[in-house]
Amino acid sequence: MKVTVENVSSVKKIMNVEIPEETVVRELNDAYKNLKKTAKIKGFRPGKAPRSVLEPLFKKDVHNDVSSKLIQDSFIEAIKEADLDIVAKPEIDPPGLDEKGPYTYAATVEIKPKIEDIDFKNLPLKKILYHATDEEMDTQLKMLQKNLAKQNPIAEDRPVRENDFVLMDYEGFKDGKPFAETQKTENHTMKVGEGNILKEFDDQLIGMKMGDNREVKIKFPEDYHNAKLANQEITFQVTLHEIREEVLPEIDDEFAKNFGQYETLDNLKEAITKNLKEGYVKRAEQEMNEQIFKNLISKTEFELPDSMVDYELERIIEEVERTLAYHNKSMEDQGLSREMLLEQHRELAEKKVRRHLILDKIVEQENMTLSDEELENAFNDMAKGFKQPVEEIKKYYGQNKDTLEIFKQTLLEKQAIDLIIKNSIIEEVEPGLEQQS
Repeated sequence: MKVTVENVSSVKKIMNVEIPEETVVRELNDAYKNLKKTAKIKGFRPGKAPRSVLEPLFKKDVHNDVSSKLIQDSFIEAIKEADLDIVAKPEIDPPGLDEKGPYTYAATVEIKPKIEDIDFKNLPLKKILYHATDEEMDTQLKMLQKNLAKQNPIAEDRPVRENDFVLMDYEGFKDGKPFAETQKTENHTMKVGEGNILKEFDDQLIGMKMGDNREVKIKFPEDYHNAKLANQEITFQVTLHEIREEVLPEIDDEFAKNFGQYETLDNLKEAITKNLKEGYVKRAEQEMNEQIFKNLISKTEFELPDSMVDYELERIIEEVERTLAYHNKSMEDQGLSREMLLEQHRELAEKKVRRHLILDKIVEQENMTLSDEELENAFNDMAKGFKQPVEEIKKYYGQNKDTLEIFKQTLLEKQAIDLIIKNSIIEEVEPGLEQQS
């Protein structure tokens, strides 16, 4: 077998493979021998039809099968011979097969970029020392207080005001006919002034009294988040059932007991402080990671294989779709399309691929490995995070080998980041002073 490589770019190659004539002839002979055993030809007993009879009837199918087998049998060996580290499925357009002469095909492949050793030591990093403040504590407590709020019907006989909660029925009509996107909704609760439907809708509720019916006309803006309502003129028929006021609980020990294991307000505050501190630790780490990659990407140049970027793009889009589905929304509802997302997120995908490749290079050049103990600890941490038995986590990865390899690589990348930070020059600064030092 003869293999030659053409350079399209540093990460894209065309591999030309030539399979000797004797191999082609042998495979054709074997194919016809096997066909002879099973072919049913009128006038011949099973297994007795000569090749001269089989060829006119089955030549096209036999040649297609043989060419596919020749490619399949030779490709891996050709990759090894050419010493190419391919990162995606090759593009092969199988040519026709001649009975005489060698069989030659071309495979377009993308390969992992060759990256020079990376000098990652002594990077200047700034670590911001975030602190939990009294204002943040108040904000967290008020959010929890809001979650326990009750809505009680108002005692006085008065019309709707801004910030009231209302219980109502509504239905939207377009050109006098019911409209699918604003179908009849009964016993809907909303806060007047928050603009859940549209601020103009809320404004026209002000002044209504319990039992009132009102016609509310609005035009949705062109950039409305639901594309099916954008730029539509809709007339709503609204019936108001109740005006409610929000009643907030006192923030005290009894309040704290609503959240499970806390006996006192001080216990709850301690837990909030702990969560805030953990969040700040992660934030500081993420910010240092951004500094690391900004520095390393700026001084490490290499081409990216399109296939790796496309793969990362697909993962980003899948995450967008999962998030929308979780909220019972679709891309169409948000006025989005795959084409728009591909364009919007390509730069992010490229950045992610560069980060992975840089970390992979550092893992390689530092001969980093993952011990059984480190993998076991990672499984235990994951089990705690998902609140699942560690045996279930191991079983899942045991049944999904590709996913396990990705998981191991992620752990090695984390080790690489830790190594970079350990060898960096870290300046600790107070929030707001990071630009001054």
